[in-house]
Amino acid sequence: MSDVEDSSVIPGLGDLRAWRDDIDADAPPTQSVTPGLGNWDDAQVADRPMGAARLPDDQPPPPPGVPFGEHLKAFANLKLDGALVLARPEDRRGLMLETIAVLGISLGASAVWAILNIIDSLTMGPPLSQQETTINQSVTPDRPWLDLGYQMYHVVFPLMAVLVVFYLLANVRRPDGAPFRIMGITLANLPRDAALGVALTAIIGIPGLGLYALARVFGLNLNVVPTNLSAYWWTIPVLILLAAMNGILEEVVMVGYLFTRWTQLAWGPWKVILVSALIRGTYHLYQGFGGFIGNAIMGVIFGWVYMRTKRVLPLVIAHFLLDFISFVGYSLLKGVWPWL
Repeated sequence: MSDVEDSSVIPGLGDLRAWRDDIDADAPPTQSVTPGLGNWDDAQVADRPMGAARLPDDQPPPPPGVPFGEHLKAFANLKLDGALVLARPEDRRGLMLETIAVLGISLGASAVWAILNIIDSLTMGPPLSQQETTINQSVTPDRPWLDLGYQMYHVVFPLMAVLVVFYLLANVRRPDGAPFRIMGITLANLPRDAALGVALTAIIGIPGLGLYALARVFGLNLNVVPTNLSAYWWTIPVLILLAAMNGILEEVVMVGYLFTRWTQLAWGPWKVILVSALIRGTYHLYQGFGGFIGNAIMGVIFGWVYMRTKRVLPLVIAHFLLDFISFVGYSLLKGVWPWL
């Protein structure tokens, strides 16, 4: 053996090797790591295909999701617009009477008429499902020009209530920037308002058809005929104007005006939404209980959207589109699909 191979020739080499052996004996066994395969359990290596993911125990736990209750709480959390509230009781005096008067000359009167109409239908004898109601009726079908005059009357004069509420908001207990600013009516918002209006049309319209069908099956609704106007040159334009009138009247009065006044009276957001939705459903009772429920739900959704956005135009656009599809679609298709 040479001097180099004999460890005793190099002073301290034997001690160094003994110290290294002690370190290796105390260290944990190493595992080979293959890129893309993670740390494998040696007992399961043979059962795992190449490129397999890490073992389940190696995966970090997924972050906990947001509980459904938190989503519901966030949905329902509507804050009172303190800037609108009239702090002094004397400033609030007369506003409730004003809102009652406005409803009395517009949609509140329609609600009373609808209640009388549903009582009439319930006491008439035949089940509701065997009765029929028409929304846009021809008055003098044998004299089309006179009938056109009647239809334009129904378009123009209901909008007088809209002029009244705009005047009141501009001159009586005027909120800041009323009435256009308080309702978010600006040309700059028109593209977004139109997009939101189309989305609301789908959200309300598709389930609404299903609700109407269920109400008819269970005998809770009359057969609602959107229009019986004869096919004149002015029929489609008049139906479009009627759809626009409904959207403007209902959303400006029931949402833009009443939400402003009732907030000034320090009503809570959900009290405002629910009372308005209840009135909305009531003046549709002439269609039956399905019409009441469907329009009340629509009022809640529209009210929530308005409280979140403070813009009335998306509601006007959605309401117009819903009535446009109903009125014009029925008028065009009733000859093609007799079951309508």
